Amino acid sequence: MNVKIITDSTSDITSDLAQEMGLTVIPLTVSFGHESFLDRVEITTDEFYRRLSTENIFPTTTQPSPAIFLEAYEKLAEETDNILVIVISGKLSGTYQSALNAKGMLKGKCRVEIIDSQMTIMALGMLAITAAKMAEKGATMDELLEAVKKRIPLLHPAMAFDTLKYLAKGGRIGRAQGLLGSLLSIKPILTLKEGEVAPLTKKRSEAAAMDYLVNLVAGIKNIEALSLEHGNSPEQAEALFERISGIYPKEKIYRSTVSPVIGTYTGPNLLSVTVLEGSQ
Repeated sequence: MNVKIITDSTSDITSDLAQEMGLTVIPLTVSFGHESFLDRVEITTDEFYRRLSTENIFPTTTQPSPAIFLEAYEKLAEETDNILVIVISGKLSGTYQSALNAKGMLKGKCRVEIIDSQMTIMALGMLAITAAKMAEKGATMDELLEAVKKRIPLLHPAMAFDTLKYLAKGGRIGRAQGLLGSLLSIKPILTLKEGEVAPLTKKRSEAAAMDYLVNLVAGIKNIEALSLEHGNSPEQAEALFERISGIYPKEKIYRSTVSPVIGTYTGPNLLSVTVLEGSQ
């Protein structure tokens, strides 16, 4: 029996892709006041960003409970003896701890291994996709653990922000704290480093920020996988897609929108590329 893969909704893996890959995606929760929604299940990205931009209520997010993970483990344990869970950075969310707690509650012989990806968005998504592809070809749990852990330091996420106010409000600004005092015209570009948000650079215009993202892709010669995402910026994302598709085959570029849970902290108008560098 093949290893089954679980990830969470901050991976930005679409429902169609999850179904195609045989992936189980556990949703986090986003709330506007007393209204709570399962990420991408009970609220769409379009509806979320509309509310984020027009309402005065700042949304909050909640990790899945151990019970939700346990339910997923028990269901998959009927199909396999091995479950690999790859989730959002433990420094950004308590999702990893919930997955770990659920493992201790599982009764039976099913082996469950949990990896803190130190990532989120499609950087996390590409790890889950890689594992799912390998599992489909019959890779063992130990082979998957080695392959995923080897790829974490080879991920290069870069996120061009329109504003850092949402990241600051949500308490996830991490090492990018020093950029908060920048002029309003500055476009900060951040990454994920050792599980938390960290600054890469800052640009004075949207065009310069987009140039930086293109040059990042162009500067990595051995690309194993590439993703492009946006937070309610489809036109800018399409322009960026056309440019990077001249560097890497467009049919191989994963495209998605930033989930409501992550959008709570990034705000609207985010542009992001993640390169998974091939190992030598």
